[in-house]
Amino acid sequence: MTKPAAMEIDSRPVGHVEDKHVMEAELLHTIKGVAAIEVAQRLEPVNTRSKHMLQLYGICGVMFLAASMLGYDASLMGTLLDFPAFQSQFDASILGAKAGLLTAMFSIGSVCALPFVGPLGDTWGRRVGICIACVLVIMGTIVQATANALPQYLAGRFFLGFGSGVGSIAPAYIVEIAHPSLRGVLGGLFNCFYYVGYFLAAVVLRGCVKYSSSTSWLVPTCLQAVLPTILLVCCPFFPESPRWLFTHGHAQKCREVITKYHGNNNPNSIYVGLQMREFEEELNVNGADKRWWDYRALFKSRAALYRVLICATAVPMFAQWTGQASVSYFLPAVLSTSGIKTIDSVLDINIGIAVASGVAAITGGSLMDRFGRRKLLIGCCASLTLAWVGMIVCTQQFAFGGGDMASAHASVFFIFLVAVVFSFAYTPLQQLYTVECLDYEQRGKGIAFVTMMMSAAALVNLFATPIALEQIGWKTYGIWIATCSLQGVFYYFFMVETRGRTLEEMNYIFQQKNPRMASLVRKESVEEAVKMTKEVLHKETA
Repeated sequence: MTKPAAMEIDSRPVGHVEDKHVMEAELLHTIKGVAAIEVAQRLEPVNTRSKHMLQLYGICGVMFLAASMLGYDASLMGTLLDFPAFQSQFDASILGAKAGLLTAMFSIGSVCALPFVGPLGDTWGRRVGICIACVLVIMGTIVQATANALPQYLAGRFFLGFGSGVGSIAPAYIVEIAHPSLRGVLGGLFNCFYYVGYFLAAVVLRGCVKYSSSTSWLVPTCLQAVLPTILLVCCPFFPESPRWLFTHGHAQKCREVITKYHGNNNPNSIYVGLQMREFEEELNVNGADKRWWDYRALFKSRAALYRVLICATAVPMFAQWTGQASVSYFLPAVLSTSGIKTIDSVLDINIGIAVASGVAAITGGSLMDRFGRRKLLIGCCASLTLAWVGMIVCTQQFAFGGGDMASAHASVFFIFLVAVVFSFAYTPLQQLYTVECLDYEQRGKGIAFVTMMMSAAALVNLFATPIALEQIGWKTYGIWIATCSLQGVFYYFFMVETRGRTLEEMNYIFQQKNPRMASLVRKESVEEAVKMTKEVLHKETA
């Protein structure tokens, strides 16, 4: 494997430059083997509380609602199946094939959205794709709320899934608009807002359980349109992705956006010069992302295949097979294996899981840049394996112990543990890691492909889980023990570390013979790079 070149400062003269910031950007461009953004942070510390940074946080915060929409649906369908009025209206139950079909139709819609995700985001911009997604989700909500029979309700579920599939371009927008020094945190927090929607639905459902009529399921269903409506109204007022602007011939507009939100309105900011140079060198203005029908960028080379299949697809796809989805979508059925069947108890536990998972997700998202992606996911898989072992022991004891309530209560602890561990690592990384692994030319269509694979995995999981719980009960958890342990092994041998790398810097990593090893090579000291840069600056300005 070829190792990165040693850190060095190019000895060629930089010429007469009047502005010190421009000279710093020139020098940073010559640093080899070091993430220049890290050095830039030392030379030009980021004012995280400036007016424009606060505006950027607000933009990302509204975009986070795209994840909240998914969480709302998971909590809604996970508990609505236990409502008597809903069961009576659609002849449904918490177990069996019909429960699987009701939940899996969402994933079927997401899979069908594949041909449209890339073209919408790449051709007309990230914002247009997100707005269309919101319209589709609102449409699906209306179809569901007006349904009197199962076929129409399933049609609504399809539109919801289709819209959510198109909306999968949202995390790409966040990572591309975020300040490079905060890309990991903001990108990781995107999926954490899944639990904002999850919690909102859990609270609404708890409040509606007192109704015995169709109001009990109509109110939470109608409120599903609130989040996409907020996003739809706000999105047109946000700036377009700088990378999209650059590759579509709007370099000046791209510079203006970066100057405002990354350079704090300083056109000579190091971050402005550094990113514009990266765009000029790494972004292809005639790439496959300009041709809606061209998916060759995903599979054109060994490096591309490693990016798409081994890394970008693996994390969100494997996340569907950790067993956590059974906690989200089939909580009443899972709790029934422990003898907990009253709807009030199920709803209270659902709210508790939402709060605990949300805190865990935000904590994990905040710490991922400290621990790295590999360590978080490998540790997560090991912990999930142990949690499911505990779950299967408790539910087995309950089944064969004459309804031992101590075992039942212990199983609730392990349900919480599964949700918390999953949320700590998988939740912030599902979207972020995918975007980090894909280069710009691949990103729009790559996210579409990943969404299709993730939805296909979820489809199998969501349809099969209620059937398995009905047929083999607690033995279902043995499947999750096997899948979680195998995932940990896969991540250890194949997963690439993306922490501390710019999106463009990952190009070098994936071109190596062994990308995993290349990503683990220790970077040279940032302190040394800063010192050398300042020394050259002093000589040039003396």
